[in-house]
Amino acid sequence: MSHWHTLLRFLAAGLTLVSATCPAAEGESQQTAVPTHSYEVVSRLRFDRANFTQGLEIHDGRLYVSSGLYGESMIRVYDFPSMEEVQSVPVDPRIFAEGLTVIDNRLVVLSWREGVMLVYSLPDLSLLGQSPLPGQGWGATHSGSMLWFSDGSHYLYSADMSGDAKLSRLPVTLEGRPLRNLNELEWVDGEIWANVWQTDGIARIDPDTGQVVGLIDLSGLLAEEDRLRDTDVLNGIAIDPNNQAIWVTGKRWPWLFEITLENDAD
Repeated sequence: MSHWHTLLRFLAAGLTLVSATCPAAEGESQQTAVPTHSYEVVSRLRFDRANFTQGLEIHDGRLYVSSGLYGESMIRVYDFPSMEEVQSVPVDPRIFAEGLTVIDNRLVVLSWREGVMLVYSLPDLSLLGQSPLPGQGWGATHSGSMLWFSDGSHYLYSADMSGDAKLSRLPVTLEGRPLRNLNELEWVDGEIWANVWQTDGIARIDPDTGQVVGLIDLSGLLAEEDRLRDTDVLNGIAIDPNNQAIWVTGKRWPWLFEITLENDAD
């Protein structure tokens, strides 16, 4: 754990220096209108409504889910795609679990306002330790050894966990304007897809420029008859590494949906 502890410590410290690493100032990016994609549901799988879904990832034949709320936060692991639950691990009740991702056979789980990042071993999910995380944690994803995460603002943060873990900050813009409330993240074919909190939309983000290159409108994905009083917003994106299928869900949703994008909307 010493290597990871050192890297995470550097990662936390790097947040104080990110303003110097911004690739562009806010408001400088200008671009034409981005396409909006509709969707088609390919298939669906039953999903446990107990999950207040914050993070979603498919790894090594298992689906990892971080479920939030104080006193109720859990990490649940399902065999995929059978969706048989194989493990559940409670998170410290003082911590509101947020996004998760897997890097170097380690499960990284962010906290919302508690200022810590939790690191678990795989596949046993034993807690290896935690590290300071200045600011809030919302969504997380990775590309190779590069960790990406959001904090609910219009910024994405990244750090190479195989290097010195120095943190960089990337402003995200939609048609030249900051796009806020970036939540759950997933790396999809060279892009970062981000749930936009309190909307039915997913933003497709160029990780080099921070520009939104497309929007996905998932309005109507969950049928009204499947909505209960505690059913919450769309949240959760996972790519199946075996076939590149895209799966999405929401907080307290009873389904995982496999989707494909349809032609661009006008």
